[in-house]
Amino acid sequence: MAARREAYANDLGQVAPLVAVTARSNRSKVDQDSAQWLLPSADVLCQYGAEWTAMKVFWGLAVDELERDRLLDIAAGRGGTDVEFTPAP
Repeated sequence: MAARREAYANDLGQVAPLVAVTARSNRSKVDQDSAQWLLPSADVLCQYGAEWTAMKVFWGLAVDELERDRLLDIAAGRGGTDVEFTPAP
């Protein structure tokens, strides 16, 4: 389990780009998940939701009910975004 945590913490192989935000937005996020915080720009919300979901599925990370519902809401409001992934080793 420690090796998997280390692999997750050092994963540089994901093709999903980081989304640049202002320092103010970054400070407002802190360590919240998508149930508590979303990007303020609607233009990238679909991309963010798809990439967040792919990362969760790729690493087999837990998703609580509130976070799942928020991600489903994002997906329902935005058609045409596929989430593709290969499970992490």
